[in-house]
Amino acid sequence: MTASLAVPLTRAKQPRARGQVRLSSKAMARGSAMASVLDDLRQQGSLKALFPRSRGNALDAVLLNTGGGVTGGDRFDISATAGADTHLVLTTQAAERAYRAQPDETGRIRNRLTVQPGARLDWLPQETILFDGAAIDRRLAVDLHGDARLLLVEPLVFGRHAMGETLRHGRLADRIDIRRDGALLFADRTALQGDITAHLARPAVADGAGAMATVLYAAPDAERFLAVARETLPPEGGVSLIREGLLFARLLARDGFTLRQHLLPLIACLSTTPLPRTWTI
Repeated sequence: MTASLAVPLTRAKQPRARGQVRLSSKAMARGSAMASVLDDLRQQGSLKALFPRSRGNALDAVLLNTGGGVTGGDRFDISATAGADTHLVLTTQAAERAYRAQPDETGRIRNRLTVQPGARLDWLPQETILFDGAAIDRRLAVDLHGDARLLLVEPLVFGRHAMGETLRHGRLADRIDIRRDGALLFADRTALQGDITAHLARPAVADGAGAMATVLYAAPDAERFLAVARETLPPEGGVSLIREGLLFARLLARDGFTLRQHLLPLIACLSTTPLPRTWTI
C-alpha cells in the first residue's frame, strides 16, 4: 500500500494595487489676471492625475484609478496642496468602486489636503460605490492656513439599487479631520460592519437610505450660504453652521441617482466655478 499525503489548499492572495499622487498649485500671471497653474506633480502606480483645459483661473485636476477600483490589500495615497492665492479643484474621472475583499484584507485610502493662505481647494470626488463584501479604511486629513477656504464633498453609495444589490457583509471605516492653523476644526467618523443594509435600515441610522453624502464648507463667509443651502435640500438632508466659519450638511437618499439630484444644486450654490465636466458626462 502507498500512503497519500493530503496537502491543504491555501487561498491565493488577491493582486494588490498601489498608487500615489502628489501635486500642488501656484499662482502665475496670465494676461492682466492671476491664474492657478501646476507647480509640482509626482505620480506612480495605478493612480494618475489628468489636467483638462482650464475653465477660468482655477486649476482642475482629475484623479484616475487605473486599477479599476479598490479591493482588499490595495493602498492609495493622495496629497494635494493649494498654494497661496490659488484655486485648486480636485475630482475623479468616474465613481470609485469598492469591491469584495478576501477575509482579513482591507483596502486603505489616505488623502491629505493642504490649503495655504488666500487659497481655495474644492474636493469633489464622485461617488464611492460599495459592493457586497467590500472592506475599506479611508482617511481624509485637511490642513487650512490663515483665511484658506475649503469645499469638501464625500458621496457614498451602498450598493447599486437599480441592480438589486444589498450589502450583507462589509466593513467601512471612514474618518475626516480638518484643522485650521493646527487647531482641530472638525472631526467626523463613520463605522459600519457586518450587515450594512440592515444597519442602514434602522430609523436612527439612515431609515433605509441607500446613499449618503457629507458636504462641508469652511470659509470666513460660510454663514452667508446657510439660508440658500437650506432651500436646496430635501427633507432627508440637513445643514447647519456648526461653528463660526464652518457649514456642514448631510444628505440621505434612496439611491445614488436620487442623491446626485439633491447634491448637485448644493454644490453649485457653494461653488465659485461650474462643476467639473466629469460630473456631467
